[in-house]
Amino acid sequence: MNIHEYQAKELLKSYGVPTPIGGVAYSDAQAAQVAEEIGGERWVVKAQIHAGGRGKAGGVKVVDTIEAVRKTTDSLIGTHLVTHQTGPEGSVVQRVWIEQASQIKKEYYLGLVIDRGTQRITIIASSEGGMDIEEVAKATPEKIIKEVVDPAIGLRDFQCRKVATAIGLKGKLMPQAVKLIKSLYRCLRDRDALQAEINPLAVVTLGEEEKLMVLDAKFNFDDNALYRQKAITEMRDLAEEDPKEVEASGHGLNYIALDGNIGCIVNGAGLAMASLDAITLHGGRPANFLDVGGGASPEKVTNACRIVLEDPNVKAILVNIFAGINRCDWIALGLIQACNALQIKVPLIVRLAGTNVEEGRKILAESGLKFITAENLDAAAAKAVAIVKG
Repeated sequence: MNIHEYQAKELLKSYGVPTPIGGVAYSDAQAAQVAEEIGGERWVVKAQIHAGGRGKAGGVKVVDTIEAVRKTTDSLIGTHLVTHQTGPEGSVVQRVWIEQASQIKKEYYLGLVIDRGTQRITIIASSEGGMDIEEVAKATPEKIIKEVVDPAIGLRDFQCRKVATAIGLKGKLMPQAVKLIKSLYRCLRDRDALQAEINPLAVVTLGEEEKLMVLDAKFNFDDNALYRQKAITEMRDLAEEDPKEVEASGHGLNYIALDGNIGCIVNGAGLAMASLDAITLHGGRPANFLDVGGGASPEKVTNACRIVLEDPNVKAILVNIFAGINRCDWIALGLIQACNALQIKVPLIVRLAGTNVEEGRKILAESGLKFITAENLDAAAAKAVAIVKG
């Protein structure tokens, strides 16, 4: 689950991380009022969507009058902002964040992520922060610093100093960096986040002093931990998410929409990925990733079919089940229930293996419905692609 920048900054502020003064606005009049309350002579108007690359797409503007705040907000709200992360359809801007413009001396990159390779939280930092951090990682990977945190002892001060020194922070900025990095780590850990990204982390000038300040922040949270993160769950913006994905999560299904035309219903994330690969290998395009998980009841299978069919591009459905905790007879009953309840018109290609496989195949064969069966994944994928291509 993602949250907006303004929500990320409020979360970080609760952990003592310095962020600019700002406020969220849903209209041009409200934006002008927020700017007046903040005060100052320059403001930043930032479109709030769940995607990076807003600056390059025109979603971040620096203005120097209240009237410019109003006009800029009016031009952003209601528009589709297209970035490299939104796809060509873009995301609708429903709110903006207004904050005091900072006098930036230097920008850095700071992130924390759960590294699946080491299975530990890893700090990622660079002296080259800003909009082109992806290009920095590609062109000059030596400028990307990594520090792995041992979960048995947690993040230590010396590790924070090591990271800060590596990216060029020193002097009076060093204790600020140590405190900020430790606060960010604590926030990530306490809130069950999978990733936290600060870009840029900036050295800003405040009078005669220099201070580290978070100018942009993004968080991604573990959906499986939301049951114990009520405050985070309340930040969820359903308008930014695919309604099918939201509905699927409510039924205990893991669903991600894709741009193909072959729907997929599979148990297990690894098998689901293999199914997508098999479809692609045979020249097809999967319409979704859907993992029904373990213990898939007939009702759960019916819900999975309904959600897949909500995509009008789906021309066929591939069901690939390797039953362990699941049972093939349950899956078969669920498919029959779905066909009767939903009046499914598209072809269903079914591959069953594992627990109660013979019972499952018998149920399908005696159902009187036109299921297309296959002995293995490769054959099932080939049949699905051939059917869709006519």
